[in-house]
Amino acid sequence: MSKQYGFYIDTKHCTGCKACFVACKDRQNLNSGEKFRKVYEFSGGTWSDTDDNAFSKNVFAFYVSMSCNQCDNPACLNVCPAGAYTKREADGIVVYDASKCISCFGCQNVCPYTAPVYDYQAQHMKKCIMCSDEKNSNGIPDPACVKACPSRALDFGEIEELKAKYGAANTVASFPATTNPNAVFKLHKDASSGSVVMNKEEVF
Repeated sequence: MSKQYGFYIDTKHCTGCKACFVACKDRQNLNSGEKFRKVYEFSGGTWSDTDDNAFSKNVFAFYVSMSCNQCDNPACLNVCPAGAYTKREADGIVVYDASKCISCFGCQNVCPYTAPVYDYQAQHMKKCIMCSDEKNSNGIPDPACVKACPSRALDFGEIEELKAKYGAANTVASFPATTNPNAVFKLHKDASSGSVVMNKEEVF
């Protein structure tokens, strides 16, 4: 593979504003209910009553912006009986052929990030391809989500360059790394403190 693109997600500085989600939805002209990028809200901790009639706390919250991670071992590709998914040699992006989709929902069910989205109007799956259908002046993809983030909590580029710049953590909170995702996370200090997703109805 000549190169592999990936995302960097800073869960320490993401404010949960969802500008990335809105930019993606607009750029991809997605239908109501369709989400290529989702912003998960994690929280945890408790309040406790102390002996001096006061309360102590260890509550926390943080956000994780997540989309398709163009995995090295993509579950969607491996499970699809119709061969609708392909991992491109040129850039490592997992693409799909909508004409082959048989609407079995297998890809959506096995993806750890629920990245494949079903288009009920067109009756086929679709997913994030890192805006690779529209490249910048340097000939590389120019993801709308990254450009829209006001906190600079998202970045895009070749995965080895992102790892060299930000570190190598490729999982966060309750997301497994079993598919070898091409993502680098800057972990919030409470990312391993038993947090749970608080906005399930919004993201699932």
